[in-house]
Amino acid sequence: MPPSRSSVVLRASDLRLELGGRTVLDGLSLEAGRGRITALLGPNGAGKTTFIRCCTGLLRPDAGEVRIDGEPVRAALARGRVGVMPQDSGAWSGIRPLEMLRHLAGLHASPLPVDALAERLGLHDFAGTAYRRLSGGQKQAVNLAGALVGRPELVFLDEPTAGMDPHTRRAVWELLRELRAAGVSVLLTTHAMGEAEELADQVHIVDAGRVRLSGTVAELAGQGDSLEDVFLRHTTARIRP
Repeated sequence: MPPSRSSVVLRASDLRLELGGRTVLDGLSLEAGRGRITALLGPNGAGKTTFIRCCTGLLRPDAGEVRIDGEPVRAALARGRVGVMPQDSGAWSGIRPLEMLRHLAGLHASPLPVDALAERLGLHDFAGTAYRRLSGGQKQAVNLAGALVGRPELVFLDEPTAGMDPHTRRAVWELLRELRAAGVSVLLTTHAMGEAEELADQVHIVDAGRVRLSGTVAELAGQGDSLEDVFLRHTTARIRP
């Protein structure tokens, strides 16, 4: 009988990284559950995007390690198990959305049907427009499609609904719930407390390169506090009132 798979799909242990003489990750450790949506909350500059870059091979931490399903990051990436949605994809500036999506689909053995995915995310409405000319929300929809087209087991989404109108945002939420129901693990960053409350099975609040607080929304926002109240209490303002 094969061994059972761990309930933890992602484990980061004591990640430390300096960039430009500044400590960006300062002993960050966290776990993400298999088939769960994990939300990473934190103010700008807290280290969220840097953490995702360490998890997807774009940066190498100075110390500590990331394991995806027990494997090193590069091994998991090489096997096509990981999808990533960046905040922007400037490298694709001249390409049209469906051209980009078909190119990415061609890199995978069993991609999702491009036209069906494009229809689900409304990409046909601006299929003839170069990526650089898209609105912020449209770029996000294209980036999300690119992250999902390869059927990843674990997908990283960096502020996936930033710039989207309420209709598109709700459609993306429903898609993420369907992915979770299908067993896909999702780690997302967001500044929208309502988004975390709607979607997240687990929340990690990050500040100054380390996790300050972790738990379910119910655990963190109990006793009459909102998730935003908890966030403000455990993170540092970058702009003073």
